[in-house]
Amino acid sequence: MSGQQAGAHPRHALAPLLTSPVRLSVVAALVPLDKADFAFVRDLVEVSDSVLSKQVAALEEAGWVTVTKGRVERRARTWLALTAEGRAVYGRHLAALRAIAGGQGLDTPT
Repeated sequence: MSGQQAGAHPRHALAPLLTSPVRLSVVAALVPLDKADFAFVRDLVEVSDSVLSKQVAALEEAGWVTVTKGRVERRARTWLALTAEGRAVYGRHLAALRAIAGGQGLDTPT
Protein backbone atom coordinates (compact mmCIF):
# COMPACT_ATOMS: atom_id res chain seq x y z
CA MET A 1 0.00 0.00 0.00
CA SER A 2 3.11 2.16 -0.14
CA GLY A 3 2.64 4.66 2.63
CA GLN A 4 -1.11 4.44 3.12
CA GLN A 5 -2.87 3.03 6.13
CA ALA A 6 -5.41 0.24 5.68
CA GLY A 7 -8.88 1.60 4.97
CA ALA A 8 -7.67 4.99 3.73
CA HIS A 9 -8.77 4.47 0.14
CA PRO A 10 -11.75 6.73 -0.72
CA ARG A 11 -13.84 3.72 -1.80
CA HIS A 12 -14.34 2.94 1.88
CA ALA A 13 -16.53 6.06 2.10
CA LEU A 14 -18.90 4.85 -0.63
CA ALA A 15 -22.42 3.99 0.51
CA PRO A 16 -23.00 0.40 -0.68
CA LEU A 17 -26.71 1.07 -1.15
CA LEU A 18 -25.87 3.84 -3.65
CA THR A 19 -23.69 1.63 -5.84
CA SER A 20 -26.92 0.65 -7.62
CA PRO A 21 -27.31 2.97 -10.61
CA VAL A 22 -31.08 3.18 -10.11
CA ARG A 23 -30.87 4.03 -6.40
CA LEU A 24 -28.14 6.59 -7.09
CA SER A 25 -30.30 8.11 -9.83
CA VAL A 26 -33.34 8.29 -7.54
CA VAL A 27 -31.40 10.02 -4.78
CA ALA A 28 -29.77 12.42 -7.26
CA ALA A 29 -33.21 13.27 -8.66
CA LEU A 30 -34.49 14.11 -5.18
CA VAL A 31 -31.54 16.26 -4.05
CA PRO A 32 -32.74 19.58 -5.51
CA LEU A 33 -36.38 19.02 -4.49
CA ASP A 34 -38.33 19.18 -1.24
CA LYS A 35 -40.46 16.30 -2.50
CA ALA A 36 -41.29 14.71 -5.84
CA ASP A 37 -44.21 12.79 -7.22
CA PHE A 38 -43.50 9.07 -7.71
CA ALA A 39 -44.46 9.26 -11.39
CA PHE A 40 -42.12 12.22 -11.95
CA VAL A 41 -39.16 10.28 -10.49
CA ARG A 42 -40.14 7.12 -12.39
CA ASP A 43 -40.15 8.99 -15.69
CA LEU A 44 -36.97 10.94 -14.92
CA VAL A 45 -35.04 7.79 -13.97
CA GLU A 46 -36.65 5.80 -16.82
CA VAL A 47 -37.73 2.72 -14.87
CA SER A 48 -41.00 0.88 -14.33
CA ASP A 49 -43.27 1.42 -11.34
CA SER A 50 -42.22 -1.92 -9.86
CA VAL A 51 -38.50 -1.24 -10.23
CA LEU A 52 -38.82 2.21 -8.66
CA SER A 53 -41.00 0.88 -5.87
CA LYS A 54 -38.45 -1.80 -4.97
CA GLN A 55 -35.53 0.64 -5.01
CA VAL A 56 -37.41 3.26 -3.00
CA ALA A 57 -38.32 0.61 -0.42
CA ALA A 58 -34.61 -0.12 0.11
CA LEU A 59 -33.84 3.60 0.47
CA GLU A 60 -36.77 4.05 2.85
CA GLU A 61 -35.64 1.10 4.97
CA ALA A 62 -32.21 2.72 5.26
CA GLY A 63 -33.87 5.93 6.46
CA TRP A 64 -32.72 7.95 3.47
CA VAL A 65 -36.07 8.51 1.74
CA THR A 66 -39.55 9.16 3.10
CA VAL A 67 -42.65 8.03 1.25
CA THR A 68 -45.89 9.94 1.76
CA LYS A 69 -49.20 8.86 0.31
CA GLY A 70 -52.18 11.12 -0.21
CA ARG A 71 -54.76 12.30 -2.69
CA VAL A 72 -54.91 15.09 -5.20
CA GLU A 73 -58.50 15.56 -6.20
CA ARG A 74 -59.66 11.95 -6.37
CA ARG A 75 -56.38 10.42 -7.46
CA ALA A 76 -54.02 8.61 -5.13
CA ARG A 77 -50.52 10.08 -5.14
CA THR A 78 -47.19 9.07 -3.69
CA TRP A 79 -44.47 11.59 -2.92
CA LEU A 80 -40.82 10.86 -2.29
CA ALA A 81 -38.42 13.03 -0.30
CA LEU A 82 -34.84 12.72 0.90
CA THR A 83 -34.24 12.77 4.62
CA ALA A 84 -31.42 14.83 6.13
CA GLU A 85 -29.49 11.58 6.56
CA GLY A 86 -30.11 10.69 2.91
CA ARG A 87 -28.72 14.04 1.79
CA ALA A 88 -25.66 13.62 4.01
CA VAL A 89 -24.97 10.09 2.77
CA TYR A 90 -25.36 11.23 -0.84
CA GLY A 91 -22.87 14.08 -0.24
CA ARG A 92 -20.30 11.72 1.26
CA HIS A 93 -20.84 9.22 -1.56
CA LEU A 94 -20.25 11.91 -4.21
CA ALA A 95 -17.14 13.14 -2.39
CA ALA A 96 -15.77 9.59 -2.38
CA LEU A 97 -16.50 9.18 -6.10
CA ARG A 98 -14.76 12.46 -6.84
CA ALA A 99 -11.76 11.40 -4.75
CA ILE A 100 -11.56 8.09 -6.59
CA ALA A 101 -11.95 9.69 -10.02
CA GLY A 102 -9.48 12.44 -9.16
CA GLY A 103 -6.97 10.04 -7.64
CA GLN A 104 -6.93 11.91 -4.35
CA GLY A 105 -5.36 9.82 -1.65
CA LEU A 106 -3.99 7.33 -4.16
CA ASP A 107 -0.35 6.72 -4.85
CA THR A 108 0.34 7.34 -8.51
CA PRO A 109 3.43 6.12 -10.32
CA THR A 110 5.93 8.82 -11.18
